[in-house]
Amino acid sequence: MTPEKTSRLEEKSVGALVGSAVGDAIGGAVEGWTPEAIRERHGGWVTGIVGPWYDDWRTARPIAPYHKGDGHITDDTLMTHALVEVYDERRAHLDAYAIAESLVPKMLKGTRWVPELEADALLLQRVFLAEKWLVARLHYGHVDPREAGVGNIVNCGAAMYMAPVGIANAGDPEGAYAEALDVAGAHQSSYGREAAGVFAAAVAAAMIPGATPASAVETALGLAKDGTRSAVEAVAEAVSQGDGVTDWEQAIPLLRKAIEPYDTVGPNYRELSMDARRPSRTKAIEELPVALGFVLVSEGDVRRAVLGGTNYGRDADSIASMAGAITGALSGRDGVPADWAAEIAEASKTDLIEPGRVMASVAVDLQAADARRWARRTEVLETLTR
Repeated sequence: MTPEKTSRLEEKSVGALVGSAVGDAIGGAVEGWTPEAIRERHGGWVTGIVGPWYDDWRTARPIAPYHKGDGHITDDTLMTHALVEVYDERRAHLDAYAIAESLVPKMLKGTRWVPELEADALLLQRVFLAEKWLVARLHYGHVDPREAGVGNIVNCGAAMYMAPVGIANAGDPEGAYAEALDVAGAHQSSYGREAAGVFAAAVAAAMIPGATPASAVETALGLAKDGTRSAVEAVAEAVSQGDGVTDWEQAIPLLRKAIEPYDTVGPNYRELSMDARRPSRTKAIEELPVALGFVLVSEGDVRRAVLGGTNYGRDADSIASMAGAITGALSGRDGVPADWAAEIAEASKTDLIEPGRVMASVAVDLQAADARRWARRTEVLETLTR
């Protein structure tokens, strides 16, 4: 029997989500550290999957109790896969109410394998405080989902799992931006919410046949607002002024210098500045603009983008994950290093392929529903204008 041909949509969808997971797992091993500390710990640049920072990771602060490294995905991928499940169940465009009604229950009920805990656990038991906010506000506080993100610390917590929104709106960056803003409203506000929209738009743009790193970033830049737009502009300019730098090692200090004026966290990632993660019209999260910078520097190559995001340090898992998602969408499944993907899937005991296949089928269903909706509108407008 001849095997069924995989569509380009599925190849790019799988590429985006496997690329995201690969970046998450490799970057997670060095999250929170500086490039200098990373090179000292590992005897040079990280070039693939590495072990935990501390041998006694179960008790060592600030790592405990998580087994980061050794190919283990983190909460970035766990939340991404949970959102895929919501799309699969609802087979509709999502909004803030879908997060309250479908995603939050997944965080509270039913265990799933959490590689960093090496156990079946509630999703709630793994996520960071900014994600626990979803449960506190929506499940216990009964806040209007559209406003629940207000008051949360402003970080990349919502942006980090928005790749499925970009796939659901493949080829429609404007739609992805709007949908992600609605979804993220339940979780974040200010530039954290804005980053979620811009990231989803970049993924949707990367899904377009013939898309390039430049076209994906330009699309994101065209939709970005306020400090997020300024930060992405600064990063893109830094790459271009570096004579089109394509070496991720050389790009690391350039990108950090470019993002620094917009970053509220400050120079010491583990000792936050007094203005860290507060709402602002002029600031941006660090992770998305830097990830877009590595998309440009890598020329769309997943391996180079992930290694750049990883060795940049700081919030390395989210940076490498976002860069991996966009470059994975650009190149498709074949563009993601197969050795990395296989080892991470095995180490994490997680199917990295199926979520991409699911989102490809969801995208087809949503496009059909959108076509029916626009046909009805066209009929109404034609009637009204006769």
